[in-house]
Amino acid sequence: MTRPIILLANPASGRGRSVVAAQALADRIQRLGIPTLTVSGRSAADARAALADAVHDQQPAAIVACGGDGTVHMALQAVADTDIALGILPVGTGNDNAGALGLPSDTDQAAAIICDLIWSGQTRVVDAGRAIVQGESRWFLGVLSSGFDSSVNARANNMSWPAGQARYIAAILAELRVFRAVPYRLTLDAGLPTEMIIEKRGMLLAVANGPRYGGGMKVAPDAQMDDGLLDLTFLDELKTSTFLRVFPSVYAGTHIRRPEVHQYRARTVRIEAPSQTAYADGELIGALPVDVEIVPGAVRVLARPTS
Repeated sequence: MTRPIILLANPASGRGRSVVAAQALADRIQRLGIPTLTVSGRSAADARAALADAVHDQQPAAIVACGGDGTVHMALQAVADTDIALGILPVGTGNDNAGALGLPSDTDQAAAIICDLIWSGQTRVVDAGRAIVQGESRWFLGVLSSGFDSSVNARANNMSWPAGQARYIAAILAELRVFRAVPYRLTLDAGLPTEMIIEKRGMLLAVANGPRYGGGMKVAPDAQMDDGLLDLTFLDELKTSTFLRVFPSVYAGTHIRRPEVHQYRARTVRIEAPSQTAYADGELIGALPVDVEIVPGAVRVLARPTS
């Protein structure tokens, strides 16, 4: 018997387009003779519970996240370190993980690729990050961050207007007025010959498995999802006026050329800073300290291999 495909739909993603896109994809997959089950919920907690039940009952071949990076993050918790493949139908605002995996932003084009990959059984194996906060473990596919961008995430999540990417830009402008540099202590590769400890004040820290976050910001432009390493980007303490000049360059990935930006690679990192939180794939992970590790080959994704 063919294992079914679960479609995880976020009603809030893409202003309701997620559910419509999920149904259209389900129709296409069913025409291949493969059963599907669409899972949703009135809240994130409802959706998580429904997804857990569906995975237990259906033993699916794949879970396709129909939404943005938050929906991908939810699906990732169910598929990481299993034989269940992860598919992404990009219907969110940023769709950074889909872009990093080479999936088109056009929903119909992405659906066609997903169906082709399901039919052929082709998958790509990539790494995933694992963050441990207060004894609880969370997987992430793209970027875990702390500092300015985490504060922006928190502010944007509490805003009801404007919608989409404009909300994130508005949160950036508001946070710039009050944000102050953070005293960090970073321990890279603890217990390994490459161990390094960094203690300094900074504006932000990004720990990347993939290159992008925040709707197209190339915070770690050289990050590869299958190299077994985390790419760290650290921005030194800056005056607000200088920060305003540096920050826009992250969209092109040219910020890494500046002397205030430092990059490191590691297999693990412990992040410590007072009164700070970590976000990953745009979702709240928890208050620091957080321990992060890369888990090579943790996820099979419905994406074409890199050439």
